[in-house]
Amino acid sequence: MLDPSRQTYCDMTFVSHAHTDHLHKKCGKHDFIKSKTLVSRETSLIAEARGYRLSDSQEEQDDGFQLIDTGHILGSRGLLVNDDEIYYTGDISIKERAFMRPAPIPQVHTLIIESTFGRPQYVFPDLREVVHNANNIISRMYDKGIPVLLMGYPLGKAQLLTELFGHWDPLYVHDSVYKMNSIYSKLGVRLKSTMKHSTAEDQNLLLKNKPWIMITPLFHGRNGFIKHMKERYRAITIGFSGWAVDRNYKFMMGLDYALPMSDHCDYEDLVQVVKKCTPKKIYTFHGFAIDFAKTLRKLGFDAEPLLDKDVKREEEKDKRGSSVVSLDNYMNA
Repeated sequence: MLDPSRQTYCDMTFVSHAHTDHLHKKCGKHDFIKSKTLVSRETSLIAEARGYRLSDSQEEQDDGFQLIDTGHILGSRGLLVNDDEIYYTGDISIKERAFMRPAPIPQVHTLIIESTFGRPQYVFPDLREVVHNANNIISRMYDKGIPVLLMGYPLGKAQLLTELFGHWDPLYVHDSVYKMNSIYSKLGVRLKSTMKHSTAEDQNLLLKNKPWIMITPLFHGRNGFIKHMKERYRAITIGFSGWAVDRNYKFMMGLDYALPMSDHCDYEDLVQVVKKCTPKKIYTFHGFAIDFAKTLRKLGFDAEPLLDKDVKREEEKDKRGSSVVSLDNYMNA
């Protein structure tokens, strides 16, 4: 079973990484996956810290199965079966990003690949350009004495933001980001020492030390925390997500600024992964699975989507080919 979303009874399961959409639901003390679980040490520790129990039998390797770094977040792995028979990517990135390294790509017979950004319009700019643009915004705000909230998913994206913008002072982090940063540090990723936002507020530092930077989860502009930061401190928001390629993303999320940055492959990188794998058979899953499979067939590959009935029905409603992305998707990639 690959990335089960609920309690599962089988001989073996594989958990690719510790984002909640790849973990089974939170369980009680005696409820967990009733099987051996293949999972990286980092993913196991991060999942446990987030309140998820995986299994009482966890391994990083097993006969015929190899875990391969996918470059998505710390501890993310793909699953290679029987050396070159099947490769399941989980979520994957082949671009270097700060302390994250590109995923190595094996050659296999059958490829099961994510397709979150599996449409041609989802091509991301170079990370250096994104960081440069963000630094320009921050610099302009600092000149006006205005604090800046840098917003991204609290696990994975927020740690990269901490690393990429750690040269700004003072730098605070949301309490949830502080928790994940601490786990990264324990696992060997040295991030800048920061103060939790709750501590900074208690000590009145957010008023005394303006302007400042704060790394926060990617909240909607109507979120109570964001409203508080704007009303009390006049803070502005910069959201980082691959979905920022869409023009309406900033407005849908209620952000002041939105910059394209993702822990996933963009469309061109997904095609690159497929070409490097040289598979005989391809299955696409998640995101634009139907569209990406169609693209791959046009490129000469034998590809088809892996979709449950509800997802397939919703994607087939999109007959005009326009991007239909839920708010939940916007919050997570």
